[in-house]
Amino acid sequence: MARPKSKEELLLASETNMQKLWDFINNLPEEKRTSDFPEGTLNRNIRDVLAHLHHWHLLVFQWYEIGMKGEKPSIPAEGYTWRTTPELNRSIREQYATISFKESKKLLGESHQKITDMIRSHTNDELFERKRYKWTGTNALGAYFVSATSSHYDWALKLIKKATR
Repeated sequence: MARPKSKEELLLASETNMQKLWDFINNLPEEKRTSDFPEGTLNRNIRDVLAHLHHWHLLVFQWYEIGMKGEKPSIPAEGYTWRTTPELNRSIREQYATISFKESKKLLGESHQKITDMIRSHTNDELFERKRYKWTGTNALGAYFVSATSSHYDWALKLIKKATR
């Protein structure tokens, strides 16, 4: 699926990729859903991947809230740069290390619904007009939503498929 360029494409890609992710996970045998991945992956199991997706939704919510007040959010997060994203992702994994697989599914489902509602609350122009909001720089607001939803869900599905072969 091509990178979304409109509100309708974004909503469709986000829902489609999320459903593919849920379908794949739900069709795995129970032991594969909760067992660790082979050595060499940052996220050690499906719970970690789901929590990772959830936390990146939280980051987008934070950027949005701060940015829409006319302030400059710390992107990707306070104390991190895009270059240090691996360290941020390790921190995210550690933060959710004690939650259950079931809880990670619940958290992701809730944050996915919230980000979907945020997308729906905007017009196509608000989402895809570049430089519309000062805090997004030269990007469109929709680019942040694409990265946190459809593209990220696709990444997660590929990682889980590879790790559970």
